[in-house]
Parts: sequence; C-alpha cells; structure tokens
Amino acid sequence: MFDLDAYLLRVAMPARPTLDSIGLGRLQHAHRLAIPFEDLDVVLGRGIAIDSDSVFAKLVTARRGGYCFQHNRLFLDALNELGFAARPLLARVWIAATDVPPLTHTFALVTIDGQDWIADTGFGGSYTPVLPLADGAEANAPDGARFRLEATRQDGGEQGWMLLRDGDPMTTDGRGETGGFQPQYSFTLAQVFDADLAMSNHWTSTAPASRFTHTAIASIVLPNGFASLIGRNYRRRSGTDTTVGEITDPRVYRIRMSLLFGIDLSVEDVAALGLF
Repeated sequence: MFDLDAYLLRVAMPARPTLDSIGLGRLQHAHRLAIPFEDLDVVLGRGIAIDSDSVFAKLVTARRGGYCFQHNRLFLDALNELGFAARPLLARVWIAATDVPPLTHTFALVTIDGQDWIADTGFGGSYTPVLPLADGAEANAPDGARFRLEATRQDGGEQGWMLLRDGDPMTTDGRGETGGFQPQYSFTLAQVFDADLAMSNHWTSTAPASRFTHTAIASIVLPNGFASLIGRNYRRRSGTDTTVGEITDPRVYRIRMSLLFGIDLSVEDVAALGLF
C-alpha cells in the first residue's frame, strides 16, 4: 500500500489536492519544491532501483532525491493512490543533443475528464509546468519561463510531440539557451511497460555516454527560481537575485548540498565523487 500521508508530508501539502488540472499542478509544484533532482548514487556506483518500494524508501523515508525514473515512479504512485488516471511515457531529451538521443526520460500522462495532460516531477534541467496535450498549448513556469507543446510527425507518420522552452538560462541547470523556444524533449503516446522503464533506466544509469554516469548533479525548484550544482559549479536564481560560482572546498560542497538540496553526504561520499 502506498503511504499517501507520508508522501504529502514529504512534499509539504497539508491536504489532498483536488482531482483536476489545478490540483495536479499544485501537487507537481509541491513535489519539485520539496524533493531534489540528483544522480549522486549513479556516480557513486550504487545502482538505481525504480520499483515503488525502493523509490519510496529513498525519496520519502530517507528524504533523498533522485532522477526522472525515481521521481516520476513516486509521482505516478501518488497520482494513482489519489484517484487520477495516469500512466508513464518515455521521451528523448534534445538539450545539447548532436544526434537522435535515446529514450532516457520518463514523465506522466494524466487524463482528467477526457483531456490528456502531461505532468513531470523528474525533469532536472528546469521546471516544466503541467500542460494540456494540445498542439500549441502554452504555460508559464513560476520562474518566468514559457513552455509550449507542438504536434509533430515521427518517421513513418506516427503522431508525436515536442516540448519547447523559452526562458532565462539562469533558471536551468546550465544547459539552457537564449533566443526563443528551444527543444526540451520529444515523445509519443506509445504504451510504456515496466520492462521499457527498466531498460531506459539501465542505459541512463550505466552507459558511458550518459551524463549521469560521470557528472554529479543536483537541482531544486525554488518558489520563483531554480538552483543547481553540476560538478563543482553552483548556480542559483531567485527572483532577480543571481549567484554563480565554483566550489573548491569539499566542506563547502557538503554544506551546500545539505542546506539547499537537503542531501546529507558523508566525507567519504564526497571524496568518492572525485570532485576535489
């Protein structure tokens, strides 16, 4: 049984959200404000379990973070427990891509009164608001960025979708660009099974070509901004206040991880990340 009360406490929601798009958006935002995106266990070689029990134990009970396959497993379990109709999708992330990227991202398709919505608690590069699945649909993120969905056609004529972002690069993990809407990720509505998620998670957490296997990443959504720590490089935007810097002291790294991201690392963990 999914412990909904413990999850809602973890994401600091005092009451259950309403079963509509507003409630969906409130829950997603609360989740991203509370639970950091991070891949530290990948870099440390500990493996990533994405079954419901393991994800709950790590992100809720142990109050750690995770990456998309963990965040959205937890989020989907919460949505289903609440009574939403939701299922996972897989996506190709196009940020900084030089060729067709693999299916390394997962998020949720939620159906409310016959209308499909996309909801995503696990996109660590920025904050993606809840969007209706409709060509040209747009939504504004709390940090001021705009997102748009565009219908596309895949090879063979299959219906697909592209999510685009137009916003300040400072409210990203450093991979954002200026100059209008930029591709974030593409997807179809193909049925995704647990085996598909397991395969994508395996590649993402083990392949040398995956950025997660060699780059220590943490990010968190702020009420009106975003903060990230990529390797030793720290970026934070809150409203109009911006902080950018490189951390050169492992003690400062541990403090930053704890105070801002809520991730408590041992001295040995930091040493094993190989950053200093």
